[in-house]
Amino acid sequence: MQDLKIIFIGTPEFGATILNGLIGAGYKPVLVITKPESPVKIIAEKYNIPVGHSMSNIKDLKPDLVVVAAYGQILPKKILETPKYDCLNVHPSLLPKYRGPSPIQTAILNGDSETGVSIIKMAEKVDAGEIISIIKRRISNVETYETLSLKLADLGAKLLSETIPGWVAGKIKALSQDETKATYTKILKKEDGLIDWKSPIDYIERQVRALNPWPGTYTLYNGRILKILRVEIINDKLIIKEVQPEGKKPMNFDDFLRGHNDFKIPC
Repeated sequence: MQDLKIIFIGTPEFGATILNGLIGAGYKPVLVITKPESPVKIIAEKYNIPVGHSMSNIKDLKPDLVVVAAYGQILPKKILETPKYDCLNVHPSLLPKYRGPSPIQTAILNGDSETGVSIIKMAEKVDAGEIISIIKRRISNVETYETLSLKLADLGAKLLSETIPGWVAGKIKALSQDETKATYTKILKKEDGLIDWKSPIDYIERQVRALNPWPGTYTLYNGRILKILRVEIINDKLIIKEVQPEGKKPMNFDDFLRGHNDFKIPC
């Protein structure tokens, strides 16, 4: 099984964790495709795995399996049809719920009680392929994008290493997704982090947890950006705990108020 010729495709920290787990399980790829200066590239170079930035030579390598994790692009049909055992995608949500680029943030924003990781056989439509394996995980009420992403990456790496043997041996039957239950997430933009202080306080609290570090949550103060890094709900009131003034380091909100006692939440 460890003789499988695998190509790995991914870019950010989530993908790096999946790649690291793949290697640790004995499935060292013959090639890693990533973007320049990415966390995935660092892992590949650590294990002396060749790195490429395009898919032009995938067909020439005749891979048995292609694994994709957080790459952000749909693979062309000619690539999807190349590997003997298909192209598998490790996606951090319970598909068909939360297809697209921001499933972790969306789960926190919506106040979901659980999420998970789905491994699918890739199709030409975003995250719409047949489900090969899936695992669930509870979302705590203090979870941030960063903490949940790390946990789902570890979970996904483990699930992938457990799934590959059964999939390659033909012991796993892929199941079609229920298209009537499909929901899509969007590419997050800077303006998504602007806090509307008229929103319910529980939504604002989730927004701060879900959107840091990117795009970050913020308000405007004297025409400049004031990042809101951490808030808490205490006795049904939203309490700001940590902020970062534009061009300065993060600081305790009480310390900020000592020098800016005219600050008022704009509501």
